[in-house]
Amino acid sequence: MRAIRMMTVGLAVLLTTVGCAAPTGVGGDGGTARDGRSIVIAAGSEQESLNPILGYAPDGASKIFDGLVARDAGLDLVPALAQTLPTASPDGLTWTATLRDGVRFSDGTALTAQDVVFTYSSVIDPKVDSTIASSFDALESVTSPDPRTVVFGLKYPYAPFAQRLTLGVVPAKAFEGQDVNTAPFNTAPIGTGPYRVVEWRKGDRLVLEANPEYWGPAPQVTSATFVFVTDDNARAQRMAAGEFDATALPPKLAKAYEGREGYQVVQSESADYRGLGIPSDLPLTSDPAVRRAINLGINRQAMIDTVLAGAGKPAATPISPYLAEWYDPAATFTYGPDEAGRVLDAAGWVRGPDGARSKDGVRARLPVLYPGTDSLRKELALATASDIAKLGIDAPVEGTTFEVMLARQKETAAIWGGGDPYDPDTATYTLLHSRYIGQDGYVNMTHYRNATVDAALDRGRSSLDPATRKAAYDEFQEAYVADPGWAFLVFLDHTYVMRTGWSGMQEQVEPHDHGLLHGPWWNLEKWAPSPA
Repeated sequence: MRAIRMMTVGLAVLLTTVGCAAPTGVGGDGGTARDGRSIVIAAGSEQESLNPILGYAPDGASKIFDGLVARDAGLDLVPALAQTLPTASPDGLTWTATLRDGVRFSDGTALTAQDVVFTYSSVIDPKVDSTIASSFDALESVTSPDPRTVVFGLKYPYAPFAQRLTLGVVPAKAFEGQDVNTAPFNTAPIGTGPYRVVEWRKGDRLVLEANPEYWGPAPQVTSATFVFVTDDNARAQRMAAGEFDATALPPKLAKAYEGREGYQVVQSESADYRGLGIPSDLPLTSDPAVRRAINLGINRQAMIDTVLAGAGKPAATPISPYLAEWYDPAATFTYGPDEAGRVLDAAGWVRGPDGARSKDGVRARLPVLYPGTDSLRKELALATASDIAKLGIDAPVEGTTFEVMLARQKETAAIWGGGDPYDPDTATYTLLHSRYIGQDGYVNMTHYRNATVDAALDRGRSSLDPATRKAAYDEFQEAYVADPGWAFLVFLDHTYVMRTGWSGMQEQVEPHDHGLLHGPWWNLEKWAPSPA
């Protein structure tokens, strides 16, 4: 299931007409000779901060920082800054980690347990604007009985806590007398990772070079430049012009590269979903039957065949097939527009002479928003709205920004993305538990509430018994498909276009966050130049 399929690819005439020239020295066709020691990658998004405390790279692969643990190609946890994997007490309330000896930050200062204490204590500090604080709800205290030992105290047993320890560790000394939210560190970080930041031009590029203080083997790819290009078509055009060595592209744009010597398309399976978040507070969609009808009326396989060019799998819940231990293949929605119509009729939303549905004088209407620079989400939004419109529900589509999507989350549906292949708790809890209704940010954006779902999610995260956890997530999936809060559409296969010239890439099922962090270059520090 974790195969990466590589194909020789090339470029359509449309893309070769672009007149951009590659900047000197970045490895493009217009630059200096390429030796494989540097790479230029176009990323579709840019971080607001490079501080792990504020939310940078919480799932690892940050290039700049290390967590106590990391993940190998098979997503198994392996020691990183910790000498061995952290261990839990029998009651699950205490986790202990022993630090690796001799680790230094990129400025030469030694890593100590106090740095770990500062990092995690800051994440849960209410004065710190951490975007990942909700992921550490279980954490109550962090202490260091000696310079190499860290002890985490939890409020309740939290089975996947070790998965949270991929977060990068920062040097406490760098924040002395500083406000974490505004510290210079946030744009000029100091880490223990294989690379260090030498330049960050916001809105343009991030330049990394090999960290001479790195505790692991020295990277053979000594320079990595990430250029930020949010528009999919612009990335494709600039890749065609020779500006980049690699980039993520929607599948249909990547296909335009078939036949060009010296390039390859890498297709990586992922737990990254795209879904229609359906507001639970509208007169139309406050009824679970209506939300179920919308799910039944969406042709997911058609989206995969056309929009994704076959590169994906249908989704029904945020638990992906790559969480095989937890995934319930029976938790699905079979495409059935006729059945969807009957459900809507029974719910009182009946068609009028013009085919439009209404109830008690209220017309059935559900606007669908998507981020305007994302061509894939645009196509998914149009396909989803078209299917919903066939049910008799007016579904106008609008391209906008994530900020507007959040501001209008009570009144409109929107195409969101997320998901990870690490644990069902990290994929579901903050997204669907009712405790997050009304909180800021990307948590329970639809204001979904279901007592059975809440109870199952609580039981799944707090039990240390695998059988109990399995039963809890089976119950969650059964309850959720009976009362859905979203129309999860597809799990994407991430597609990338890359020059040849490097060895050492390893296949890995990817999370939602990819391009800058995760991607074929998740283990860039282990790559080596090879003949093109």
